[in-house]
Amino acid sequence: MSPRSCSPLRCVVLAWLLIAGPAFAAGLPVAVDGQPLPSLAPMLEQVTPAVVNVYTASRVQVRRSPLLDDPFFRQFFGIPDMPREQVERSLGSGVIVDAEKGYVLTNHHVIAAADDISVNLADGRTLTAERVGADPATDIAVVRIPPEQLTALALADSDPLRVGDFVVAVGNPFGLGQTVTSGIVSALGRGGLQGVGVQNFIQTDASINPGNSGGALVNLRGELIGINTAIYSRSGESAGIGFAIPAALVRQVMQQLIEHGEVRRGSLGIQAQDLDANLARALDEPVGSGVVVTQVDPDGAAAQAGIQVGDVLTRVDGQPVGSIRALAGVATLLPVDRVVAIELRRDGRSRQVSVRLDANASELLGENLDPRLAGALFTALPDRLERAGVSGVLIATITGNGRAARAGLRRGDVVLSINDVKVADLPALRREIGKQPERLQLTILRGNRLYAVVAE
Repeated sequence: MSPRSCSPLRCVVLAWLLIAGPAFAAGLPVAVDGQPLPSLAPMLEQVTPAVVNVYTASRVQVRRSPLLDDPFFRQFFGIPDMPREQVERSLGSGVIVDAEKGYVLTNHHVIAAADDISVNLADGRTLTAERVGADPATDIAVVRIPPEQLTALALADSDPLRVGDFVVAVGNPFGLGQTVTSGIVSALGRGGLQGVGVQNFIQTDASINPGNSGGALVNLRGELIGINTAIYSRSGESAGIGFAIPAALVRQVMQQLIEHGEVRRGSLGIQAQDLDANLARALDEPVGSGVVVTQVDPDGAAAQAGIQVGDVLTRVDGQPVGSIRALAGVATLLPVDRVVAIELRRDGRSRQVSVRLDANASELLGENLDPRLAGALFTALPDRLERAGVSGVLIATITGNGRAARAGLRRGDVVLSINDVKVADLPALRREIGKQPERLQLTILRGNRLYAVVAE
């Protein structure tokens, strides 16, 4: 092999074989086929200034005996004053994606419970960050720092990625500081992770550990192709199975977060299920070729377009939807008022309809309403509660150390009123909190009892 016949990629492979093989004990050669060993250092010199460490602080109320609040009791027994709250700290990573405006990408779970956010740059500076917006469904968040001498890393096109492509992860594992690991793309379009909404992950064997969340996944050209977000591990440490949100998805979510502070999703107004073997035989359709519409909202976008129960949707906005998961992955990113082409089959015949998406008012993120409600996700009431005559909104999920949880709110609570004003639905909740009241008192229904909770 002549020196010119060794491509950079092949040199990387040869170098890896030399490192992993028996020759390792004898030391690495200074050259392969007459060429110096390839290095990722020049590429990383361009990438690492854009990757930051994200530190958060959350103030947690300390529960203590009422006797300790009595100054006479403390003085009599010689007990010093004790703080009423303590500060919990956590860490993660982020990527500067706009140097002129100071936008930094990270994960929603990194900042979900944060009262204060700070960003440590590669040059050693520490800057205070403000929350721009977050989306728990995709686990993407945007914060902003002062745009002072920043280096940004632009989002690349992740669609051309192939299994086997070399990738590099950059982040802040275990709070050690900026760390670089390498590997390959192990799989694409990966899903099935518990506790995660939209799932279309890049899987990699590049080492990703706690603290890497929100960091960069780049290709060998130094292009940002994903945001590291999760690992599969029984020990909590890297097992060679890490997941990153692809840049194509990140870009769509980021644009809405910067513009609106939240993702304003459109709604088809349908419910559907997978086309399993029994349904496929009944409808004379191939298994997995689409999803079957089981319910149509009479006032929704799909009904206006003529979609009916029993229709088999095969493509939405040009994307195949062979499963409910695939449909959710496409539909959850479609913006309000977008006209979407839908391909379907009815009675064995193919059809195409155009649907103008309605606003999906099915959920609101607490931190996008008011910082005092951070960590709570509000949704419309389920049918069973509405049939029972309950009027309000449901707290569907809540982050354990978020401000909403610290105020005493719990998963499953039904919010009936805000500052004694009834909130019958999500628009009413948004409207009342939008008044930015100085005191935020929620009347909630928990089981069969009413409680008053003051969010601070």
